[in-house]
Amino acid sequence: MDLPASDQQESLEADDRLDAGLTVRAATMADLAVVIELRLALLREHSENPIYRRLRPDAPARASRLFAAQLRCEREVTFLAESDGSAVGILRCVASAGLPLLFPARHGYISSVYVVPSARRHGVLRALFTAAIGWCRERGLREARLHNTVENETANAVWDALGFHVVEHLRVCHLS
Repeated sequence: MDLPASDQQESLEADDRLDAGLTVRAATMADLAVVIELRLALLREHSENPIYRRLRPDAPARASRLFAAQLRCEREVTFLAESDGSAVGILRCVASAGLPLLFPARHGYISSVYVVPSARRHGVLRALFTAAIGWCRERGLREARLHNTVENETANAVWDALGFHVVEHLRVCHLS
């Protein structure tokens, strides 16, 4: 897995852009409302995307059930970044099964990554990513994967800088 060579603590200390009051922790059921808020904000931010613009009117109710199940699941973790007591970012990481004919048998899958606009460019994503990579390593996962929207040039550059490479494209064809 193309991961940062340093351990988690060194990675956090090496990023001088991190706010001094920034912490990252695993979300709990007590955080469900914040998880819903941040993950729906992510979807709303991509309202021009052909997939994400189709947000259902009952998305908050559906999100409550779905995200609660995810928070209880032992195969995944949702990390929250907090600055001065307020949630400023979120990242979900799942220990996923690989394809049955290919290696690796398991990999980390990163999704639902969002940093509130006012906290961007302050190391929040790096801190969340470092926590996710540590979580993956603790489970013996040696590869991480993610999807991100093609139109977000900043996100594409950040994921490239963090060692991710484009290996396939998702295409959509609307059927009538």
